[in-house]
Amino acid sequence: MLHDPNRVYVFDTTLRDGEQVPGCQLTTPEKIEIAHELEALGVDIIEAGFPISSPGDFQSVVEISKAVKNPIVCALTRANKGDIDAAVESLRYAKHPRIHTGIGSSDMHIKNKFNSTREEILVRAVEAVKYAKKSVEDIEFYAEDAGRADVRYLAQMIEAVIAAGATVVNIPDTNGYCLPDQYGEKIKFLKENVKNIDKAIISVHCHNDLGLATANSIAGLQNGARQIEGTINGIGERAGNTAIEEVVMILRTHHALGLHTNINAKNFYELSRMVSSQMRMPVQPNKAIVGSNAFAHSSGIHQDGFLKNRENYEIIRPEDVGFPNASIVLTARSGRHALKFHLERLGINLNKDELSDAYHRFLTLADNKLDINDDDLLLLMTADNSYVQAMQKR
Repeated sequence: MLHDPNRVYVFDTTLRDGEQVPGCQLTTPEKIEIAHELEALGVDIIEAGFPISSPGDFQSVVEISKAVKNPIVCALTRANKGDIDAAVESLRYAKHPRIHTGIGSSDMHIKNKFNSTREEILVRAVEAVKYAKKSVEDIEFYAEDAGRADVRYLAQMIEAVIAAGATVVNIPDTNGYCLPDQYGEKIKFLKENVKNIDKAIISVHCHNDLGLATANSIAGLQNGARQIEGTINGIGERAGNTAIEEVVMILRTHHALGLHTNINAKNFYELSRMVSSQMRMPVQPNKAIVGSNAFAHSSGIHQDGFLKNRENYEIIRPEDVGFPNASIVLTARSGRHALKFHLERLGINLNKDELSDAYHRFLTLADNKLDINDDDLLLLMTADNSYVQAMQKR
């Protein structure tokens, strides 16, 4: 993989980490459909599954490998030969295969998960990379729970696995523990203290247990990481993963960061809806970038400012992410400007006094009906107030 110093590679794990959400299991045809859309989105790497975990997951990696041409197809393993053998076999049709192997790096995991020592874990990490490298050139190593790992031991591990052949080193905040400055400092330490770090790309894989996944990912990129791992809609284990759409649009909005991706952001909205539907996991309305309310304006002050100049209240244009359009939502908090906008859209033009009278009737209606649509507005403008009075009696 040629490395443009300002290019951020996007590693999508919707079909692996995202699918680990209870009740979100996909069939192989559903995975292939999403994989095609991820390819159209422009992701660089698709983590297609964990082949040793089940025959279904193995077959999904096989079929996704056949289905896509441009992205790297990645298979997850633990640091053992059986897992790696299964991954290698599942990737036999991949045009650009990658093995993603790794082991715990924090003392918490070393002692309480593996009942082992730092020295033994280091040996296992190196052996796994060397073994995988015999079959696949592109090897990504994950240092699980790196967010809580001793940074000097982590640096020792990363240096050793790069020497063994790792091309990408993943520094996961597996439990969503770190604050952004802590995570950024950890990436910076590796960048400055691992002698052979220039031989690999640093990747960030952050979880959202404290709501910091996106912030931590950006902090990692600011300090030298150049691969971001995440999912569409931020789905994933527990509170989820970094939402890819958020990171991509942060990089596009904050030009001073000087970083870019090859993502076709106009595909985000439709892909978000597809993932939500296939995985039966609704997108919360206030979700950044792709939520149904992400470009909806309901407060009178906001509506007035938006109608004067949309940039008053929009730092991203809805069309940039494929969102249908921004909306002015009529509620009891809406002002005259919003009502005038919608009436004119319906072909009703009022003078100042007429608008004032209509607005008072509108407020009475809005206090009694939460969802005001075009039919309500047309009825509101009838010659008498019978409709408003009928609503008041409800």
